[in-house]
Amino acid sequence: MSSDDTFGHFVKAQDGGTYEQALEEIAEGEKKGHWMWFIFPQIDGLGTSAKAKKYALADLDEARAYCQHEELGPRLFEATEAMLEWAGTMSAEDILGDVDAMKFRSSMTLFERACDDEDSQVFADALEAFYEGERCPLTQERM
Repeated sequence: MSSDDTFGHFVKAQDGGTYEQALEEIAEGEKKGHWMWFIFPQIDGLGTSAKAKKYALADLDEARAYCQHEELGPRLFEATEAMLEWAGTMSAEDILGDVDAMKFRSSMTLFERACDDEDSQVFADALEAFYEGERCPLTQERM
């Protein structure tokens, strides 16, 4: 299966200004839109909604491929770095809301492990900054 087949629905969901809107909301410190699933994906089995299932990554290998995707990988890093701009001043809950802050923690736990060592540091930094270094145990179980 090609990368386009695997991740085309992510690219489509982020296109048309949606990704830029998500970045803007993060920069403003207040998530308003409905983009969490395809900006900060989680491993399969955590979410129960249709969107959570549609945008779940099957396993560590699929998450690794997402990191290496020419468009999605850089966007994931950029969005995570945008969150880190708030480190020490706002919590993930303040920015994303309680439920999406849990999803963010799950996503950071997944990508810290899935991405190459030099690339994974941004995710480790987010876990340190927003969760005192605590990884998501449910994500760890599924990896």
